[in-house]
Amino acid sequence: MYIQDDGKVGFTLQMKPNENQPQDWWRQSAVYQVYPKSFNDTTGRGTGDIRGVTEKIDYIKGLGIDIVWLQPVYVSPQQDNGYDVADYYNIDPAYGTMEDLDELIRELKKRNMHLMLDIVVNHSSTEHRWFQEAKSSRNNPYRNYYIWKDPAEDGGPPNNWQSKFGGPAWQLEEETQQYYLTLFDKTQADLNWENEKVRQEVIELLKFWTKKGVSGFRMDVINLISKDPNFPNDDGSVAPGDGRKYYTDGPRVHEYIKELNENVFSQYHMVTVGEMSSTTLEECIRYSSPAQQEFSMTFNFHHLKVDYPNGQKWELKPYDFEELKSILSTWQTGMQEGGGWNALFWNNHDQPRALSRFTDDEEYRNESAKLLATTLHGLQGTPYIYQGEEIGMPDPKWNDMSEFRDIESLNMYEILLQKGKTPDEAAHIVHVRSRDNSRLPMLWNDSDQAGFTTGTPWIKIDERYPIINAQSQVEDPNSIYHHYRKLIELRKNIPVFINGKYTRLDGGHPEVYAYARSNGQQSLVVISNFSKNKVEFTLPEEWIQDLMRNASAELLLANTEEVPELSPLIAMQPYGSYMWLIQS
Repeated sequence: MYIQDDGKVGFTLQMKPNENQPQDWWRQSAVYQVYPKSFNDTTGRGTGDIRGVTEKIDYIKGLGIDIVWLQPVYVSPQQDNGYDVADYYNIDPAYGTMEDLDELIRELKKRNMHLMLDIVVNHSSTEHRWFQEAKSSRNNPYRNYYIWKDPAEDGGPPNNWQSKFGGPAWQLEEETQQYYLTLFDKTQADLNWENEKVRQEVIELLKFWTKKGVSGFRMDVINLISKDPNFPNDDGSVAPGDGRKYYTDGPRVHEYIKELNENVFSQYHMVTVGEMSSTTLEECIRYSSPAQQEFSMTFNFHHLKVDYPNGQKWELKPYDFEELKSILSTWQTGMQEGGGWNALFWNNHDQPRALSRFTDDEEYRNESAKLLATTLHGLQGTPYIYQGEEIGMPDPKWNDMSEFRDIESLNMYEILLQKGKTPDEAAHIVHVRSRDNSRLPMLWNDSDQAGFTTGTPWIKIDERYPIINAQSQVEDPNSIYHHYRKLIELRKNIPVFINGKYTRLDGGHPEVYAYARSNGQQSLVVISNFSKNKVEFTLPEEWIQDLMRNASAELLLANTEEVPELSPLIAMQPYGSYMWLIQS
């Protein structure tokens, strides 16, 4: 029994997940990320729902997936598609009922699969009961659940921090004449983790979902929960001068996370991943090292900023291939040496599709999608597959601003106009960068609305669904879907995928990314041509010697019909990607 946010009594299933699992069971796993609003609609309302996920479990299981990451389905006004939570204990009717979620958990467990829930506790919706109480009076018991400050001398915001969605990070509450902090949308009020009661509330809500049978948590922007208690102005001495240095990886963040681990995570052998905003390698080692007892792994986004001029998301430039390879290599080596663990991903709900961003989503779409998969899955860490990635879904082609739904994108369009961009220029930038690129409905088949809904979809369906859809991919043994399935199977059966030491092999080649993973008994070699050109690649001399000592190499996977041998000089096909295993 528990007390819901609305004061009503509810009941849990009282399950203990993972109690018979090894401590690091998730290292050999693969995670499938579901953006429920766009996954599968069973009601005809035009938005996906929990029953829609349950309906597609066997499709996900067919990939070899162990963990399904379900993004927020809690009660929410949906200003930020569920990342503005108004009730942590109840399911938003748009997604179904608590019984629907219970059924999803049961059906996953029948298939030896696990559910990972998205937890959003850096902030809550301003419609949450806590905030409604907090804003009513400076003396309300819930006032200290949030971060309030008096106006500056000029009556404006307390400092110059900027919201990540654009504009000041402070909102004035008229009744009590104080500002509250909002690092994201103005309806997402930052929680005050300095308040022990807030931390206990978070522990209790995590325990609630754990007892429901949830096997893990993805913690949204969790490294932002500890702010500099002095809340100083950002003087711009550390770019970009928007305040982030005062709330990123803050003074007590590790203390807070250890508290969650001690009270919840470690009690149930849970899989946990921390989403890290603007973090560092050194911090992620601390967050994910088993010795520190915080998270199982971390998300970092440095490799997805290689097309940001001077770190500016809303400006455009071609991506820097060498920087991409260097960042991936630095994090591979650094996390291995420091004892941390990577969450591996190209795509998620906050990023444009990597297929369109880094490769060719038209003529070489099939080869490109397989190249990205092979390149990522050979690295050390737990791979995450974002819905549609496994069938090669690209960014949409539309540019009309009427098609966009994302609050960040709509805000930035107006800001770009204010900065002097023409409507066409602003729309083009938003299209390239928008989170909506990855939020279009899943393409299930070639029927009306791609099989996603029988109604009107909440956002426009990609019009290429007659040729890009899940049904055709499952039926084709040479498809992108089956390429992912093979990669996931290899990870489960070949130890070097998990414990192999990383060595970069490409020597700065302008078109090729190549690396090896070795554990003393096995070596995994992955070589990928990130261009539409036929290129030649020469292995480093020391690896040629190793190759000669090991007379045979087994080709594990290729994405082109013409496959080169693993030899000193390798002829690479356009967007060709190849994976070999050498046994010592």
